[in-house]
Amino acid sequence: MKAVIEGVRIVGMRAAVPRERHSFLEDPSLFSREEAEKLLASTGVHSRRLLPQRWCVSDLCTYAAEGLLEALGWAPSSVDVLIFVSQDADYVLPATACLIQRRLGLPTTCAAFDVPLGCSGFIYGVWMAGRLLGGSDARRALVLSGDASSRYLVPDDRSTRPLFGDAGAATALECDPTAEPIPVVVGTDGSGAPHIFVKSGGKRDCLIPEATPRTPDEEARLFKDARLHLNGAEVFAFSLRAVPPLLRETLAFGGRTLTDIDMVVLHQANKFMLEHLRKRVQIPPEKFLVDMHDFGNTSSASVPLAICHRLGERLTAAPCRMLMAGFGVGWSWGALIASLGPLAATPAVTELPADYPVLEP
Repeated sequence: MKAVIEGVRIVGMRAAVPRERHSFLEDPSLFSREEAEKLLASTGVHSRRLLPQRWCVSDLCTYAAEGLLEALGWAPSSVDVLIFVSQDADYVLPATACLIQRRLGLPTTCAAFDVPLGCSGFIYGVWMAGRLLGGSDARRALVLSGDASSRYLVPDDRSTRPLFGDAGAATALECDPTAEPIPVVVGTDGSGAPHIFVKSGGKRDCLIPEATPRTPDEEARLFKDARLHLNGAEVFAFSLRAVPPLLRETLAFGGRTLTDIDMVVLHQANKFMLEHLRKRVQIPPEKFLVDMHDFGNTSSASVPLAICHRLGERLTAAPCRMLMAGFGVGWSWGALIASLGPLAATPAVTELPADYPVLEP
């Protein structure tokens, strides 16, 4: 599907990460030093940030949003739309966006809802926020995106544990009749669902106890099925199959070529995959952002996190036309072209304070 966001501009970003840091180069519990160095070379991940159990990803997103509102000088009462994009809801119900609306002090006229997407979620969130602003009396929107993927990992899983870290991000959009149109392309292929999969925990394979106690075998199965299953070979094949056409189609739909693009920022899956995609699409290295080293794969937060971490000062100095894309779990994918900057507030990455209060009903 194709769409165009008109009269709306991305005006700010802020990311938040946990203070707790882990690196297998410094912790020999799962890999030898030689193995850890090989992992770093292929994945690009030196260390990850891991969210302690007392917090949820909503706390990271809320902290990022608080900082962004302050930096922009936006009164909470001026926000009309709040979209929380995450696969990690605080509760089965209510929607986490409702809790964040109250915590941030947004008005009761604010439309607030959750979108349970992962790797493509940031693109979908910006698209939905932009279209809501363009088709209503709303003027300002916040897209909060993030995941705490590390909690889905089996402690001794050598294939997934080195990759995933936790982060949250906030992106601000505002109506502006002079804004450059934002072309968006999205797609879905549910046949890929089994390849990035947490089977148990929903209603189809429920963790809520039934009337009779579970057997030890059933408990063991649920423990395993409530963790992330990732088929790396299938994910890699899907990415090489779907992402190059997605990027080319988005450029063509937006009437652009790579010459018109200042920076390409893709979902930060892993360094090996990103380099293959860059070569397939023939993106110049100086226009291609890889930012895995300090955070790993942070799912729906990875695109804004990479922008905040690496491009903050650049975006306060001059405009930067970006091709952004997310792809993965679902299968789900999306891309857009947006011109950011010069921004009034420098995009930045902040650490969640040790005394930050937990988001509660």
